[in-house]
Amino acid sequence: MIFSWYTKLGQTGIEKLVHSFYTYVFSDPQIAHLFKNPKDEIEAKQIAFLTQFLGGPNMYTDKFGVPKMRFRHLPHVITQDAKEAWLNCMKMAIDTLELTEAEKKNLYLCFVPLANHMVNH
Repeated sequence: MIFSWYTKLGQTGIEKLVHSFYTYVFSDPQIAHLFKNPKDEIEAKQIAFLTQFLGGPNMYTDKFGVPKMRFRHLPHVITQDAKEAWLNCMKMAIDTLELTEAEKKNLYLCFVPLANHMVNH
């Protein structure tokens, strides 16, 4: 069996991660202003994306088309500081999951290249 974070976390774990993540995001003074759509809409898209990104079914592509995440984020000014704030929120959300410290670190490392790719200013 091939390992995937989707298999490890399950849909429930991904949903917990996303809910925790956006709790931190919406209270972060550096990046909260970037998220203008309703929280439930943002979370639903993120759940679909992370399900696919972490090795699960193609939920995002099936609902919204090819992810093209950098293109979709171009209208937003994403700086190095915003990237670091985003990654910090993700780290705190990952810390809420029932994983070993090594697993938490490895899951976090999945997000670093993605966050680096989003920086556009």
